[in-house]
Amino acid sequence: MATGITIYGCGQDEAALFRDRAPRCGVTPTITGAAVSEANVGLASGNRCVSVGHRTPVTASALVGLSQVGVRYLSTRSAGFDHVDVECAESLGITVGTTAYSPDGVADYTVMLILMAVRGMKSLLRRADRYDYRLNPVRGRELRDLTIGVVGTGRIGVAVLDRLRGFGCGVLAFDSRPRDSADHVPLDELLRVSDVVTLHTPLNSGTHHLLDRARIGSMKSGAVVVNTGRGALVDTSALVEALEGGRLGGAALDVLEGEEGIFYTDCRARKFDDEPVRRLQEMPNVVVSPHTAYYTDHALSDVVENTLIDCLSFENRGTA
Repeated sequence: MATGITIYGCGQDEAALFRDRAPRCGVTPTITGAAVSEANVGLASGNRCVSVGHRTPVTASALVGLSQVGVRYLSTRSAGFDHVDVECAESLGITVGTTAYSPDGVADYTVMLILMAVRGMKSLLRRADRYDYRLNPVRGRELRDLTIGVVGTGRIGVAVLDRLRGFGCGVLAFDSRPRDSADHVPLDELLRVSDVVTLHTPLNSGTHHLLDRARIGSMKSGAVVVNTGRGALVDTSALVEALEGGRLGGAALDVLEGEEGIFYTDCRARKFDDEPVRRLQEMPNVVVSPHTAYYTDHALSDVVENTLIDCLSFENRGTA
């Protein structure tokens, strides 16, 4: 008998891969483009496993509904689960799991953002789009002359470290549980001496506003912040003030605090009233992209494959 899984928030390319690969694994998929909500939990009826995307919060009311129709395993197609009310899920007997995928796409993107920040690419490209081909008034910097601080040495952080070593730059790392042979130092020291600080730690109660006003204030003058982790790792208001005041030299942000409802939507025709985001976008030394570092064909293939494998593993544990 085939195992069933309901896949919520599924894009067209994801859906095509799930339809292709699920039957090979003996899994019957129920697919919807809608995010999971209290209104559509019925789609999971008869299936113990569901898969959700990272773009929409999974609320307590949705989890209660899923529990009532028999769901016992929720797989999120992301490396983090800060969008899921995990405490509520566990109280309802629902196990929450993340889905592993190649860290290379995010690591590549991180290095690209670092290079864009230290070479002033935003202002250069903006002028080139207007056919103004003059050079930036300030010359860029070479990575071999800089010290890069990597915060978080999980799979993505380690992949970033591996790439940075090829540039010949100084590399420091911080992690509460060091898992790599990098030169690990206390966080305060890393912030004090690094020319670029790049964030790759999970978001939880202990890392919320990891870069708060005090830590941003302790960073090396002119340093650059790169964030491809989660937006709330950084106190946005403090970051904006440090950038506008010239304390920091720039930022490259693939994630933003409060990005929900902004990223993945076309905001051109609406009154944009998110003041911190607007101020960041207007700065010539700040690059903002819409949580896209993970968005590669290879990562998608990994996510679909591992979602199905994780679902089967959970079912097999339940029948062992």
